[in-house]
Amino acid sequence: MGSQSFATAIVNSAKPSTTLKCALLLAPMLLPFHPTPAAAETIDVSIGHQSMCTDTYTGGIVMKELKLIEKHLPHDGKYAGVTYNITWADYASGGPITNQMLAGKLNFGTMGDYPLIVNGSKFQETKSLRTVLFTGTGYNLKGAGNAIVVPVASNYYKLEDLKGKAISTPVGSASWGMLVKALQDKNMPLSSIELKNQAPAVGAANIATGKIDAHSDFCPWSEIMEFRGTGRKIYDGSETGVPYLHGMVVREDFAEKYPEVVVAVVKAVYDAGKWIDEDPKRATEMMEKWTGVEKEVLYLYFSKGGTLTQDPTMKPQWLDTLKFDHKVLVKDNLASDLDFGAWVKEDYIKEAYKEMGVDYEADKAKMVDTLQSNAGRPDEIWHSRDGILSYPTLREFLKAVAEFQASGVKLNATYVYDQATGLKLFGKTAFYVRKSDGNFASFLRKGEAEQFAATANGKLLSFEQAVASAGS
Repeated sequence: MGSQSFATAIVNSAKPSTTLKCALLLAPMLLPFHPTPAAAETIDVSIGHQSMCTDTYTGGIVMKELKLIEKHLPHDGKYAGVTYNITWADYASGGPITNQMLAGKLNFGTMGDYPLIVNGSKFQETKSLRTVLFTGTGYNLKGAGNAIVVPVASNYYKLEDLKGKAISTPVGSASWGMLVKALQDKNMPLSSIELKNQAPAVGAANIATGKIDAHSDFCPWSEIMEFRGTGRKIYDGSETGVPYLHGMVVREDFAEKYPEVVVAVVKAVYDAGKWIDEDPKRATEMMEKWTGVEKEVLYLYFSKGGTLTQDPTMKPQWLDTLKFDHKVLVKDNLASDLDFGAWVKEDYIKEAYKEMGVDYEADKAKMVDTLQSNAGRPDEIWHSRDGILSYPTLREFLKAVAEFQASGVKLNATYVYDQATGLKLFGKTAFYVRKSDGNFASFLRKGEAEQFAATANGKLLSFEQAVASAGS
């Protein structure tokens, strides 16, 4: 469908008045013989994104740096002669993006699940302003990405230990929503903790200096703290049992006026995901330069088997998840009503896939469950000189780590998989069980490792202990 026909379809779907219909019919007769293109103008495409939130990268920093939107913007039909003014605004979390969209300073916003819900509901609180959720950017089916972290020297090991304690989080963010859900699951009202509103960088700094009891944050901040050795994860988002989603919203007035531009943005999101998947190591090294987040942390998310699945499709499961998340917020009076039927629209992504020649329904039907997709995947060492090295078993992986350590070789990072969920983990933060046959299993959570050790007649080990055991 061309740009003019797609725009016409959008207009028709809005059921224009008889006056507008007549105007559209008469317009061709009123044009001069050599008309000047009606859209010979400057179109401002303003996007709010988060360079410190990995799950937004395909709808943010990658599009920006590779100039992918420019590649797809229309320049024919009503867009002939148009000049595009593309601007990017980088925010620490999703909440401020919604505020700027409400103020008319941004057309597009890229953010996580709970901020998306707040965005939609806040716009629907107004008499006339609305946003449209038109594409996803990435997900983790298990819910990984958010986490609650404590200082490494802390004596707290589970969420219940934090009753009466100070927990900071970027209020309005995905991790804020996860914290609310986690507290509800533990029958802990919000009043049972001292909630502090802190930006990710502030919270991470306070964890490093022991100035806060705990900090709840979104991807990749918990892993940044783990990688730098300043924080220890005591609650992972996967424990909520709710998928972790990110996507993009656009102001409805902009989308109705320039539907082909929204389609171009979807194509850019798609291209960004494909670029990452083509060569994750190259992508993480480039993204480190663009964001300042260590490539080893980014690799945990974007590598084969990583925490994040790049996928723009609007799956029915995601609508169910967002509706569930909305109820979580409403339960604590943290969000108003949201008409999902008016908010979620697939018109733009379906048109983008059609124009790209990609089967949308086939992609929409795909689902990556890390427990299945990562089964048998090799464990990895990021060697400072030799790059990514793979090992078919944990025993071989741990033995290699022991040998490298003995020779004084620098290892950038190590990666293993949680036996319970299939999630990719830093090797140094995992819990290990040496089984009676001498083989090993790795776990995200200590409790599950302890249970497995008891049933398998094995021994619970730390990373250092497991390395020493395999190397002996």
